[in-house]
Amino acid sequence: MGKVAVGAAVVCAAAVCAATALVVRHRMQSSGKWARTVAILKELEGTCGTPIGKLKQIADAMTVEMYAGLASEGGSKLKMIISFVDNLPTGDEKGLFYALDLGGTNFRVLRVLLGGKEGRVVKQESKEVSIPHDLMIGTSQELFDFIATELAEFVATEGEGLHVSSGKQRELGFTFSFPVKQTSITSGNLIKWTKGFSIEDAVEKDVVGELTKAMERMGLDMRVSALVNDTIGTLAGGRYHNQDVIAAVILGTGTNAAYVERANAIPKWQGLLPKSGEMVINMEWGNFRSSHLPLTEYDQALDVESKNPGEQIFEKVISGMYLGEIVRRVLYRMAEEAAFFGDTVPPKLNIPYILRTPDMSAMHHDTSSDLKVVGNKLKDILEITNTSLKMRKVIVEVCDIVATRGARLSAAGIVGILKKLGRDTVRDGETQKSVIALDGGLYEHYKKFSGCMESTLKELLGEDVAENIIVEHSNDGSGIGASLLAASHSQYLEV
Repeated sequence: MGKVAVGAAVVCAAAVCAATALVVRHRMQSSGKWARTVAILKELEGTCGTPIGKLKQIADAMTVEMYAGLASEGGSKLKMIISFVDNLPTGDEKGLFYALDLGGTNFRVLRVLLGGKEGRVVKQESKEVSIPHDLMIGTSQELFDFIATELAEFVATEGEGLHVSSGKQRELGFTFSFPVKQTSITSGNLIKWTKGFSIEDAVEKDVVGELTKAMERMGLDMRVSALVNDTIGTLAGGRYHNQDVIAAVILGTGTNAAYVERANAIPKWQGLLPKSGEMVINMEWGNFRSSHLPLTEYDQALDVESKNPGEQIFEKVISGMYLGEIVRRVLYRMAEEAAFFGDTVPPKLNIPYILRTPDMSAMHHDTSSDLKVVGNKLKDILEITNTSLKMRKVIVEVCDIVATRGARLSAAGIVGILKKLGRDTVRDGETQKSVIALDGGLYEHYKKFSGCMESTLKELLGEDVAENIIVEHSNDGSGIGASLLAASHSQYLEV
């Protein structure tokens, strides 16, 4: 063999060796990166863990905070707000009642014809109105005049059989989903605006007074007979259909709970005890926190960067506003530390709240063999293409860990309420049912979340107790619920 041929053979061999070394190194790097991905996943699973012992500690902590919040103002992270709702619907209510639901950039007006025990909700009609942006940052009078005008126009469309009895005022339930300091069933002062509203001259004013003045200016003879929030409306709607309802929980974009308390078990209550002996408490449970909550570095970073750091910690780990964002933060860390999506971090993955909880839910519920929905969501939302089945499975696993933690913590919160009411045990010969009314998009549409929450409830309570605890979907508390509360607090009720 000539020198040239030998030289060429050596060069070729060297090239093959170099290429082989490159492949081996690439495989080693890939396996190293994959190992890092798996390590991040395992760490997430560990820090999000909700063993039954921990959940029982969280339920106990919720009960303790409830007692503290009822004892004194500011005594607990739970506000335990006295709602002044002391008459929940019984099903006997009759007549025509209105509701106004103001909780965001749209508001709804409803009218509901109630027919008593036999007729129930005979008829309901509603109209949704978008609030122009300039009115969200204008004056109190401008906003409430706009609402009263729309309300008057809606009243003018009352059809046959949809009229109040002669000589009677129309009555309205007002769902106002902004922070208020309630002073009676028909009055409450605005603490602050949220959700893009900024009307300075309305802060600290009585929102019922502002609406009433606007209705008077429009010549509309209508009385607000109940000022409520959506959670209390859900409780009322649930109780109307089932007298065993004792509490309501909202699991949607945000989260809250309300329940029926014995009036003599509220030490901070100053007035005369209501005739019914009961009082609905608005817990504002999103603000619950405990050292037992399984918080991760992702939760801590999300909290620090939020508009309300240190507040609403429970809400930030269980509600629809935040679940998708927690998943995004985990994927971002995988992309940065384990090159999960390739050598560069996909730019869209760096945008907070780009991954919404409905998208997370769609990926979590993907049953296709190649997890096609996961692939499409990554492509459409994050502009990430060419993901392998192995990668998609990791993403579903992340969704599962985050949703499972939220669902199990929600169940622990409900058990905390049941403990406070003494409904977490079975007494001899007692078969009283305890019904929890649930509403909210997260509960209604994220089936793996709601299913996990309900199975955890059974696990925490034990079979004997769980037989008497029922979770029921109670729809449209902010609308129908408000009109029912207008009826149960009507000025025309026979005393």
